[in-house]
Amino acid sequence: MTPRLHAENLTLAYDQRTVATDLGVRIPDGSFTVIVGPNACGKSTLLKALARMLKPRTGAVYLDGAVISTYRSREVARRLGLLPQSSIAPTGITVGDLVARGRYPHQRLLRQWSREDEAVVTEAMRRTGVLELSDRLVDELSGGQRQRVWLAMVLAQQTSILLLDEPTTFLDIAHQIEVLDLCADLHDQGNTLVAVLHDLNQACRYASHLIVMRPGGTIAAEGDPGAIVTAELVADVFGLPCRVIADPETATPLIVPLRRRADQPATVGAAVVSRAAAGG
Repeated sequence: MTPRLHAENLTLAYDQRTVATDLGVRIPDGSFTVIVGPNACGKSTLLKALARMLKPRTGAVYLDGAVISTYRSREVARRLGLLPQSSIAPTGITVGDLVARGRYPHQRLLRQWSREDEAVVTEAMRRTGVLELSDRLVDELSGGQRQRVWLAMVLAQQTSILLLDEPTTFLDIAHQIEVLDLCADLHDQGNTLVAVLHDLNQACRYASHLIVMRPGGTIAAEGDPGAIVTAELVADVFGLPCRVIADPETATPLIVPLRRRADQPATVGAAVVSRAAAGG
């Protein structure tokens, strides 16, 4: 079966800088797909192409059997929701008003705000645990609370495909897990999620489908994390010598970097790669 969202033969570029060539991906329906890879390998660029925010130089992204560029923007927004990497709320806006903006794709010139809209917004806030914050200003919230509010706005679009570009960026570890647990709940409720993450261990713990990218925008491996993540793969893609063991909580792959010997000097490249693999 062809999945609802997939891409074929993509060449992705910014002006004269090519990020990926001949790139193809298939997002399994109902999956929690996570895209990982070293810095500047094209993870967020691929997500932007899947969301129709970046036009491929060649190839095409397909959504529900049609090239995504053939849809009007409002129609795309009815079929998939996007949480960008940097979401900035208007100054002075309340949580309820921001979440309500997710209903924009369903509005019409002659269609006013309805009881259905109100019910959808309320349910989106309930599912993300921010209903009691409805009257609070978004500016007053913690980072984890704000991410939940943005997720609520995306849910208010009532799409079953959600694209999340680095949803844990700038959050401390507790708020990272809070947001990822919420994403896992949304996946369990039948949504298809596609997220870009930096932390490989978090990706292995939460993803049902993992896409591992190399620099240059090529796919190094794709599939169930337990089947594809090995010490050899991590060393090849991230340049990080490690052991891969079973996570004692989830039995998913857990990457443990090898300790550098006292007589082995660190290199700048290895340090950079290690930070990239750890999410830095």
